[in-house]
Amino acid sequence: MANLKNTTPRKLLLAITGASGMLFVRSFLEELQKLDVTVHGICSDSGRKVLQMEQQVAPEDLPVVSNWFDEKNFAAAPASGSSHYDGMVILPCTMGTLGAIAGGLSINLIHRAADVMLKERRKLVLAVRETPYNRNHLQNMLKVHDAGAVICPPMPGFYMNPKSLDDAVQTFSWRLADQLDLEIPDRKRWGDPNLC
Repeated sequence: MANLKNTTPRKLLLAITGASGMLFVRSFLEELQKLDVTVHGICSDSGRKVLQMEQQVAPEDLPVVSNWFDEKNFAAAPASGSSHYDGMVILPCTMGTLGAIAGGLSINLIHRAADVMLKERRKLVLAVRETPYNRNHLQNMLKVHDAGAVICPPMPGFYMNPKSLDDAVQTFSWRLADQLDLEIPDRKRWGDPNLC
């Protein structure tokens, strides 16, 4: 079993919204399979559609996630700080979701769970997915950053000379894991002798 850092979240919440980039979701969950963590999920209706379009799967077909909550169910565990998720990642995160979180709105369970993470001072990582950004996007990113969230757009690293799209996507999965204080086995890092 892989070693976890002392601050490693052991109970994670994954939210999927309707932005493009579902290959990052699959890659991240495949990396989490290497660890001893519990993962629960929320998928928006539009997230479900884009996941089907880009990966030809339903959320329930993804690995690692042991429990899926309906985005309309405000009685679900993630709606309360007492459920004690150690970290949450929204992957990918639409600009609409970002805007709702920045405005303190709880339109669905994803927004409410993100608000809970902020109020409880727990890890909230937003893999915002849009290009180019307009002024509202940038202001909303600054608002959620100032509230305690981490803005982590899905940008693969290329200094490791990835040989395929999957290899490039994996580099971002490693970065996401780092933001959640998860140590992925065999994760390559800048400065490793085999990279020079």
